[in-house]
Amino acid sequence: MAKAPNGPTGKRGKGSKFIKFAPLVVPRARRLQTLAVFGWTTMMPLTLGFFFLVCSIPLFWPIIIPYLFWMIFIDQAPVRGGRKSEWVRKSRYWKWFAGYYPVSLIKTAELPPDRKYVFGYHPHGIIGMGAIANFGSDATGFSELFPGLDPHLLTLATNFNIPLYRDFLLSLGVCSVSMKSCQNILKQGPGAALTIVVGGAAESLSAHPGTADLTLKRRMGFIKLAMRQGADLVPVFSFGENDIFEQLSNERGTRLYKLQKRFQAAFGFTLPIFFGRGIFNYNMGLMPYRHPIVSVVGRPIPVTQVDHPTMEQLEEVQGRYIVELKRVWDDHKELYASGRTKELTIVA
Repeated sequence: MAKAPNGPTGKRGKGSKFIKFAPLVVPRARRLQTLAVFGWTTMMPLTLGFFFLVCSIPLFWPIIIPYLFWMIFIDQAPVRGGRKSEWVRKSRYWKWFAGYYPVSLIKTAELPPDRKYVFGYHPHGIIGMGAIANFGSDATGFSELFPGLDPHLLTLATNFNIPLYRDFLLSLGVCSVSMKSCQNILKQGPGAALTIVVGGAAESLSAHPGTADLTLKRRMGFIKLAMRQGADLVPVFSFGENDIFEQLSNERGTRLYKLQKRFQAAFGFTLPIFFGRGIFNYNMGLMPYRHPIVSVVGRPIPVTQVDHPTMEQLEEVQGRYIVELKRVWDDHKELYASGRTKELTIVA
């Protein structure tokens, strides 16, 4: 069983009228951790900006035009298992990234490599930093804890429409969350494993520190996928995922909540109004707080292959999944969620 590493956490400055600056002299390792997290959180705009810069130089057009044609019309990697590079996944960069919070992965049961698996990751949080550290890289030792499994973290298909950024995601083994992509991954046979952040955009609006409000009851797609492919379901609860950012109050019925839901209906994703710390201060910026994220992997839920599962069968499997997820919460909440303000709640 893996042990959660101890580490310093960020100092929240909520309610302070003044900016709390970080010391000028800090250990080099902490600076590298901050740089790694900053790099990941700005990866999308940086790669997009760099691409547009290159597009403005005619010298590169003979490269850019074929690349875009290949990306749009030919490349099927996002739905074919990605282009995973173990060198990228095991890069020291991800050790720095995971060490910032720190992120850790806890194993509670064996997952034999002669089975296929669908990991359900909870909660979504604002961005899902624990998901990328644990399943999008090998920073927390997934390959050692679960030898023989080939993990793929899934994300929105629209992310693969962004030049260069898409190629970085593919090198991590990240793939589209479309049904076609999921089926292609699981059809690879024993040892195939994918991770779905189940709550999605709707759940990110409930990501407030000290809470664990999950959007799960109406999420049947990943259950149906597992049953059709005969893949065991594995619930994962990440303690601390909701604690690395603050979010403006957006209770159901408020004007902000209604606006966010309209945006989600129109574009397929939503925009939580969040804030955290800065690079050189503790209480102003969009960097996440240094707060431990502990992802506990529950026991596998055996699933029998059914081509056309009925709603009754889906609800039965979902019920067993929820029972195991709640067991993970109950067994570990006193250790990893001692500062909670409420218990785990399935809100939708």
